[in-house]
Amino acid sequence: MNSAARIEAFLEMMSAERGAAENTLSSYRRDLDDASQEIPGGLAGAGAADIRAYLDDIAARGFAPTSQARKLSAIRQFFKFLYAEGLRRDDPTGTLDSPKKGRPLPKTMSEADTGRLIDRAAQEAGDAGLGDSDRLAALRLHALVEVLYATGLRVSELVGLPVTVAQRDDRFFMVRGKGDKERMVPLSAKARAAMRAWLAARAKVPAFADSPFLFPAASDSGYLSRQVFARDLKGLAARAGIASAKISPHVLRHAFASHLLQNGADLRAVQQLLGHADISTTQIYTHVLEERLVRLVNDHHPLAD
Repeated sequence: MNSAARIEAFLEMMSAERGAAENTLSSYRRDLDDASQEIPGGLAGAGAADIRAYLDDIAARGFAPTSQARKLSAIRQFFKFLYAEGLRRDDPTGTLDSPKKGRPLPKTMSEADTGRLIDRAAQEAGDAGLGDSDRLAALRLHALVEVLYATGLRVSELVGLPVTVAQRDDRFFMVRGKGDKERMVPLSAKARAAMRAWLAARAKVPAFADSPFLFPAASDSGYLSRQVFARDLKGLAARAGIASAKISPHVLRHAFASHLLQNGADLRAVQQLLGHADISTTQIYTHVLEERLVRLVNDHHPLAD
């Protein structure tokens, strides 16, 4: 029985034996499906380390401690059910602590690891030995990674980009984010080149001809799903020699912000680029600023050791 089937069995038990309300069941389904998609191999076979990595990931995504606790509660109940039914011999959630209050520091990547990831994407996109479908996928992934790191877009903003962004080949474009607010986002030369290469390959796929989206897909939305991109990104990381558990689209967004601040960018400018309505949201990066200020004093103050 795979993870999806076991989740269905758990939900049936919650409905039949405990009389859980429809909203409660929907909430459990969302939380368990999300965990199962993010954890390699699915949720049902996960160990304590896998679940801990998933919890760290949702904390890095900015989920409130209450949301993290709710997700962990759903996972705990799921594994208690598996143990009671004899479908697991252990409960991997037994050693996990509940999320602590307070905002977690965002998980990010070093500049070196980010460079390795992008270099690997570029290498695969340029591999002439790939078949047509694999080359198409490699070009798409390269464009996604370059644009994400160049812009710091939210993953939902990235996958839903209109095709006109690549057709214009501008150094800036407007993106509509949370609250239906528009902001201007800069594009690096490498990101524009990766988008042009993807656009040329995209134009050869008849099914994509009439799509208004830069990254079209046969989905309800009409564009690439966040989950597919996240899965492809983890695969790329593994091939680049980077632990896939440390990588997600949110981590690259945080890397964009952290690396800008580490290299002298102003917090207000980063706030605008990320599309944060309130500076307090961007202040999760103050630890980066503090490190930069310490280096500044140590490197330039006349009395510093």
